Amino acid sequence: MQISCAFPPGPDVVAHAQLAEDLGYERVWLYDSPVLYGDVWVHLAQIATATSRIGLGPAVLVPNLRHPVTQASAIATVAALAPGRLAVAIGTGFTARMAMGQRPLTWAETRTYIAQVRGLLGGESMVVDGKVVKLLPGYGALPPRPPIIVAANGPKGLEVAHELGDGVMTIFGGHPEFAWCSLLVFGTVLDPGEAPDSPRAVAAAGPGATVVYHGMYEADPAQVEALPGGAEWRAELERVPVHLRHLAIHEDHLVRVTERDRPLITADAITGFTWTAEAAALRARLDATGAAGTSEVLFQPCGDDIERELRAFMAMATDGGA
Repeated sequence: MQISCAFPPGPDVVAHAQLAEDLGYERVWLYDSPVLYGDVWVHLAQIATATSRIGLGPAVLVPNLRHPVTQASAIATVAALAPGRLAVAIGTGFTARMAMGQRPLTWAETRTYIAQVRGLLGGESMVVDGKVVKLLPGYGALPPRPPIIVAANGPKGLEVAHELGDGVMTIFGGHPEFAWCSLLVFGTVLDPGEAPDSPRAVAAAGPGATVVYHGMYEADPAQVEALPGGAEWRAELERVPVHLRHLAIHEDHLVRVTERDRPLITADAITGFTWTAEAAALRARLDATGAAGTSEVLFQPCGDDIERELRAFMAMATDGGA
């Protein structure tokens, strides 16, 4: 199984990518959520020029944020900066669109976009907005099209992945029918005897636990009340005026635990919603995940010591933390 890492694009991401390369991570993936983070392509270009081996890519690109020609041009540019190292994940844009107060795109819209970008990267003429478009790079030939991974969790998305993708990226894993199946995980490797709700573990794993509440609320506010503390959290959140609520929900998304979210972060929430345990238990979980059909795990480190998180996760994955 490949061990990769994921980050929100930010001021320290190049240094983190360089460390990940030194530690042996397969790829570094960056999120595409412009309300929340820096521009994904600017940071990927920086990483491409600051590293030499590690793969890289956006996870996941959101179709409505960029015209297909703009997106294909950005992909080709970074592919040329890092030959053979770029992969591209595209999805319906759950968090990125929710943070703008919008619903995710339909799979019909997403399928069309993927087909357009894929064709443009292959040097084809495509019809976009009723007009024929094509990449015409005056500086030379287009680089080889990088792999396109479709971020999908349900049947419609998986159908698109089979049709147009070179693999699939999920939050559940377990798709052995795909040679490339990526799984995004959050959490922390606990020190021996460390409690899962220690201050360090809360900082490192808490952001991954709170997104469960955020996602369930966005899907159906009533559902979140089935989670521990969900009813109280919903009541507090809904004090925020409705026209601003989408900003409050996703504040500090996958970066830190907000004051509003802090009461949700218990030992049970951390162990139930994230990959948080001592090294031996996490290694067993990793092995089981691989056996179920996942070929790549994307670990996003959080907290105050990203270096510690990257080192501990890779040590767990390679030698069980021994």
